[in-house]
Amino acid sequence: MSQPKTKRREADLGSDPVGSLLLRLALPTICAQVVNLLYNIVDRIYIGRIPGEGAVALTGMGVTFPIITLIAAFASLVGMGGAPRASIFMGEGDHERAVRTMGTCTLALWALAAVLTVVFLVFQRPILLLFGASEDTLPYAMQYLNIYVMGTIFVMTALGLNGFITAQGKSDVAMKTVLIGAVLNVVLDPVFIFVFHMGVRGAAIATVLSQAVSALWVVRFLVSAKSTLRLERRYLRIDGELLLPSIGLGASPFVMQSTESLLIVTFNVSLQRYGGDLAVGAMTILTSVAQMIQMPLMGLAQGAQPILSFNYGAKQPARMRQAIRYNLLVACVFAFGVWGLVQFAPQLVARMFCREAPELIEMTAWALRIYFAVGFTMAFQNTFQQCFVALGEAKISLFLALERKILLLIPLILILPHFFEDKLFAVFFAEPVADLLAATTVVVLFAIRFRQLIRRMEQQTAAAPD
Repeated sequence: MSQPKTKRREADLGSDPVGSLLLRLALPTICAQVVNLLYNIVDRIYIGRIPGEGAVALTGMGVTFPIITLIAAFASLVGMGGAPRASIFMGEGDHERAVRTMGTCTLALWALAAVLTVVFLVFQRPILLLFGASEDTLPYAMQYLNIYVMGTIFVMTALGLNGFITAQGKSDVAMKTVLIGAVLNVVLDPVFIFVFHMGVRGAAIATVLSQAVSALWVVRFLVSAKSTLRLERRYLRIDGELLLPSIGLGASPFVMQSTESLLIVTFNVSLQRYGGDLAVGAMTILTSVAQMIQMPLMGLAQGAQPILSFNYGAKQPARMRQAIRYNLLVACVFAFGVWGLVQFAPQLVARMFCREAPELIEMTAWALRIYFAVGFTMAFQNTFQQCFVALGEAKISLFLALERKILLLIPLILILPHFFEDKLFAVFFAEPVADLLAATTVVVLFAIRFRQLIRRMEQQTAAAPD
């Protein structure tokens, strides 16, 4: 039953016009990423509107971001590493190894979820204090996190396994996975927060229930006959030969997200020192806006990934070039558009999250222009970074993930305040400096390495017997 579907998918990714193919695959994944924003963005918008305590509650929730990001990072370590490898195996015609890769990654995801749940439940208070929580914001942070962590297995299942649906070229199904949970979250949030008067706890309950529904949807599809890659019990075992390369490839997106946790901690601690809870609250909104730019770009790259991975395995360099060209063009149009909005209407952006705290709005609007001064470079960073992942270039992807945050941004956050009279400005200014340097690096590296890969592919094709 599965063989005809595999053939149909090969004809799709290997033969259809790249432009229309990218459109079909990217639109659902972009929608999925945009809708996925609702999980956190809607929580923040509603929490920021809680009468009398919205600003401090929003800041408290912001302190939990590093932990939430870290959970998603572990899902990417396994899922975003395994899915491209499954695509490459399918491009090579090795359906068996593709299915075994998915089974191995599934069990690894569930084991990691159990460990993370225990760790964050036991050590959440000292972790939150370390991450920049104050005496005022700590209670709100713990209220949210106590409940959110209980749904770790749902979060990791939904995020980690959804990539294996996209890897089959079924990005419309992957979009529905996120859409179902996000719409449910939008509906449940005001009910639990305002109708049941549960505040921050209500937001966490709504999120966990929504993620549980998404997780059930993913598993239900992958075990069905509609899935090209069938999730079967016999494949649910750890195969080191398949898991380790998947983790190696997933190390790049893992580092990108896990270092985001370290980055947020560094920002929060520095901002707490120079600007107090108000600056940390502004950073919560800045992080949300950054996700509003980053996640659609990620969705676009994920839509291009099956095309690039499949045709890399099938040795079709012309189609690879087309996929990258279209991806970059759309990414630039989007990134420059959002950058313009942030620069010319920062107060409008700030008011999306909080209307009853004029001091927070003023601080956020000022910080937005600094923080996103060269925000359009995200188009280049994201596109080429994800291309390296799709091509199986784990080492380069890992270096690029480490470079921007660990080698550039975090040191700049700590160093620049020593050279500026306005310490708060210096902390926010670290972001555009790091973005500009990181974008330059990734563009140069990709131009060099992609040319090498294509040359090697053409030599192998020429040397192959007819």
